[in-house]
Amino acid sequence: MTDLEAVTPADVTAYLARLRDGDAEHPPLSAASAARAVSAVRGLHRFAVREGLCANDPAREVRPPVPPRRLPKALEVTEVERLLSTVDDLRDKALLEFLYATGARISEAVGAAIDDLDLAQGTAVLHGKGGRSRLVPVGGFARSALEAYLVRARPGLLAVGRGTPAVFVNRRGGRLSRQSAWTILREAAGKAGLDEGRVSPHTLRHSFATHLLDGGADIRVVQELLGHVSVTTTQVYTLVTVDRLREVYATSHPRALS
Repeated sequence: MTDLEAVTPADVTAYLARLRDGDAEHPPLSAASAARAVSAVRGLHRFAVREGLCANDPAREVRPPVPPRRLPKALEVTEVERLLSTVDDLRDKALLEFLYATGARISEAVGAAIDDLDLAQGTAVLHGKGGRSRLVPVGGFARSALEAYLVRARPGLLAVGRGTPAVFVNRRGGRLSRQSAWTILREAAGKAGLDEGRVSPHTLRHSFATHLLDGGADIRVVQELLGHVSVTTTQVYTLVTVDRLREVYATSHPRALS
């Protein structure tokens, strides 16, 4: 009998418990770290069974711990306003206003074409994952920023290139890249005094969803606006708003604290 054949499901479960609880020599591991270790053990035993080294897989029924869901990082409304107010460049301002107004992914924003905009109606078509498209509203601030950019800045940018249907154009007259959009946002965050490592294009998407739910929007509406196939994906944002409600309750209710 080999050592691997001697391992039982109880041994694997006990190993997982030691990882999570720690001992005199080792600190406890997080759920994510323990999950990686257990996955390695499961892989070893699958390999041993496949190669005929063992008859049974004792780790097959032992499930790795599920790491807690990380809550989206959303900016406060005042932080978003400060961020947007620092941008003077017409294109950059239009891009950031568009991201926050629509909840667009960065790929959807830089992939948007002129024909996707209907500023008269205040709407835009976003082309998302899996070839799915959706119609989203474009708020007044974003509409004004887009109109100023399209009339006063985009024609000059196009003049140095070969022409592109893209809404957002780079200095060479071509489509703005995702990397350039990241740089634009990072520089704006720095000017606004925000932690640049905390702000990304997806942060504006998270903020869009969180602020809508804070304002009373139905989660199904937010799901449609974000382009989520399942409402389960959108529900993570409700955890953010529940935490915020708890904070308000704790500081506002006369009998919230004992």
